[in-house]
Amino acid sequence: MEKIIRFKLNGQEKNLTLDRERMLLWVLRTDYDLTGTKYGCGEGFCGACTVLINNEAVRSCQYAAEDLDGKEVLTIEGLSKNGKLHPLQEAFVKHDALQCGFCTPGMILNAYSLLLKNPNPGTKDIINGMEENLCRCGAHTRIVQAIRTAAKEMKGGSQR
Repeated sequence: MEKIIRFKLNGQEKNLTLDRERMLLWVLRTDYDLTGTKYGCGEGFCGACTVLINNEAVRSCQYAAEDLDGKEVLTIEGLSKNGKLHPLQEAFVKHDALQCGFCTPGMILNAYSLLLKNPNPGTKDIINGMEENLCRCGAHTRIVQAIRTAAKEMKGGSQR
């Protein structure tokens, strides 16, 4: 049975027809060609597939697309505006807070959600807030520095 889902994706209204159960990760990657959202573990543990739904970080590999109806989804592709990187993206580049880059989109979106809730986090807040997003390259210290820099740049706001 087909079901029509209406939601916002990176600020644009979308209609999605579902004829079977699908996870948001695969809808983003295959239906909308938004490949910044990565498939990592497929179990919701690593955070590579993190996106924001109504400004909350969620694991898209564990989120049923049919539950999107009436919600807003933000992916890494939607964070920049008019070709200009978001302060978090700039800070990750500035601090070289990535090596292979595979976890980076999920890290940035989780950090964005964290900064929306706590615009001036301390180091412990950042570490606790980012604990469940895994980086196998060991860029953790630089990730924390990037988030602290972005928090200062954002000055309590969500964007420029």
